[in-house]
Amino acid sequence: MKKNPPIAEASTGLEAEEASRAKSALKTAAVFAGRFRWMICALLFLGVTKNYMDRQVLGVLKGPLQHEFGWNEIDYGNVVFAFQTAYALGMVFVGGLIDRLGTRIGYAAVMVFWSVASMAHAIAGSLGGFMAARAALGFGEAGVFPASIKCVAEWFPKKERALATGIFNAGTSVGAMVTPLFIPWIAVHLGWRWAFVITGSLGFAWLLLWLAMYRRPEEHAQCTAEELALIHSDPITFSGGIKWAKLLPLRQTWVFAVGKFLTDPVWWFYLFWIPDYLQRVHGLRLGSIGLPIFVIYLISDIGSVAGGWLSSSMIRRGISANAARKTAMLVCSVCVVPIAMVYRVSGLWPATLLIGLAAAGHQGFSANLYTLTSDLFPSRAVASVVGIGGMAGAIGGMLIAEIVGHVLQWTSSYAVPFFIAATAYLIALACIHTLSPRLSPTQIVAD
Repeated sequence: MKKNPPIAEASTGLEAEEASRAKSALKTAAVFAGRFRWMICALLFLGVTKNYMDRQVLGVLKGPLQHEFGWNEIDYGNVVFAFQTAYALGMVFVGGLIDRLGTRIGYAAVMVFWSVASMAHAIAGSLGGFMAARAALGFGEAGVFPASIKCVAEWFPKKERALATGIFNAGTSVGAMVTPLFIPWIAVHLGWRWAFVITGSLGFAWLLLWLAMYRRPEEHAQCTAEELALIHSDPITFSGGIKWAKLLPLRQTWVFAVGKFLTDPVWWFYLFWIPDYLQRVHGLRLGSIGLPIFVIYLISDIGSVAGGWLSSSMIRRGISANAARKTAMLVCSVCVVPIAMVYRVSGLWPATLLIGLAAAGHQGFSANLYTLTSDLFPSRAVASVVGIGGMAGAIGGMLIAEIVGHVLQWTSSYAVPFFIAATAYLIALACIHTLSPRLSPTQIVAD
């Protein structure tokens, strides 16, 4: 009896291996069939996480940098002010740029820009050098939320947008949560300059994933006909560009802008000063602040997803978007109020949990605030509206940087900043309801 030639056996083995790979690929495709939009949401989550890692490095290294360069509290506030100023200016250009270039190319461009700027901190040797690097970082990072919100408007139906926004917005907390766990180790063992280089370089790994995976749903091979029909299930009210000149006079624009102006500064305060608060008031050293900050932002992540889930679930039960969004925002606002007394709390962990609850309230409020843009505007205007609101938030951040820096220099007390944080959200919600009692979508027409 003749035996099969070795070449034939090898050929059969290769065919079997290829068949196995094809079968595995089909299984993977089947898992995501009809749900590929959530893979896109995961990409947005990773992008926002990277964004906030770059922001948080400065706050974690505040003490060592002040010691090395001799900065006082006002100097540090001015470094933060430089970031906020450039962030505000970036919002003037970046939102509209992303609307013109499209989400895929626009997000890729800003990721490259801010990653290089983050790495540039490593060559700074003076207060002026840090302010310049920080300004470049702020200008580039201005693109992350306009691009992300525009992407959600392209890939998700209205009933899922708050949840999707809550999920990717949780990346702000994850970035701020993860950074204190490894940045102190890098600073101690490799030097603080490497902390900026390593975090900045991560953007190029994300960029490869983004370019490989992202397309508009109409152009994406992994987006099934059923999923595309779901994405387009909301009535199409507009197709065409909208200029800022038409957006600025609208009440709907100011609903978002006022909300951002009043609440964004609180998050900036958490990001850039909470590590210092824990070290100054509770006696923690650089190497031991990681766990409390991890807990704070872990709690805030829960708030981000829960806030988005709350309004989305109410809409699925037939409650109007107006009632659902505002109810969720009210619940989140109430969660922030107890932080007014945190400066009186002596124990580390009670203070940590109160700050975590307030951070969760901010994230849930923010998820719903961002979603208002896609409730009120057509998708092609969303990035520009988010840009306007982001600029307003950055202007508020400029103010909080100066306020906190001067208050700490003069009083050495966190009482005033925490009181501002406690009241900002209820005031913001009252302004939002006054400007738009029913959250009526804009009727603006194309240029």
